[in-house]
Amino acid sequence: MKVGALFPQTESSRDPGAIREFVQAVESMGYAHVLFYDHVLGASPERPGGWRGRPYTDKDPFHEVLVTFGYLAAVTTQIELVTGVLVLPQRQTALVAKQAAEVDLLSGGRLRLGVGLGWNQVEYEALGEDFHNRGRRIEEQVEVMRLLWSQPVVDFKGEFHTISSAGINPMPGRMIPVWMGGTAAAAKMRIARVADGWIVNTPTEQDPRAAVVEMKELVAAAGRNPKDFGIDIRLSLSHGIEDVAGQIPEWHDLGVSHATVNTMRAGLSWPDGHLDVLRQFAAAYRED
Repeated sequence: MKVGALFPQTESSRDPGAIREFVQAVESMGYAHVLFYDHVLGASPERPGGWRGRPYTDKDPFHEVLVTFGYLAAVTTQIELVTGVLVLPQRQTALVAKQAAEVDLLSGGRLRLGVGLGWNQVEYEALGEDFHNRGRRIEEQVEVMRLLWSQPVVDFKGEFHTISSAGINPMPGRMIPVWMGGTAAAAKMRIARVADGWIVNTPTEQDPRAAVVEMKELVAAAGRNPKDFGIDIRLSLSHGIEDVAGQIPEWHDLGVSHATVNTMRAGLSWPDGHLDVLRQFAAAYRED
């Protein structure tokens, strides 16, 4: 089982040196991956109609993930770079395929592209994309990206995309793994059919352990081997370092392939406080 760390986007700063320090330190501690949340725009609570019920606003900083990964590719050597998750339907598919291929090339094959539908209708509006058909669209988007990563020239005509004898160059040196996030029943069925793995939004699952079992059953029902399907569970270290470290063997026994530990919203300083807690967790996990 591979254990990684969440990059605390909303508690980070504009200092590129601090971003580099955090990720290099996480890599040196032996974490397998670093996972980044994604938002392009934050809505102001002062907007017409207000902004209620969501955790992020215009006051929360979010570094653009694929640009940041291009930077991190140059200052790290081993750690996997994970989007968890990139809101794919609010972006142009061919452009994401091109950007992801470039990150994968520059990092030496270290990108895991986690994608999802997102929830921020304001972002979709500002980026000129349809919020309401995003579920149907994401499945075709994944198909198109995989074609662009595997064929030098693509001809494709679908419901949402048309490519007439065109391709990206350079192509990645492999098929980039596409994982998906989602909690709703329809999203889980789509993930089981289409994705290489599932990035679990643990707080939205009423029973995360039962959800893992359910996903494996859905993957099998889709005619796929659950052993070839990855699952990345997110664990908050605000629940206690020893407690979370003790959970890792249980998740492993359930067939979870990855865990991402989260230090956000624990009142920690950036970056030192987050790094201190991650060091403590790494030591506790190794002892177990």
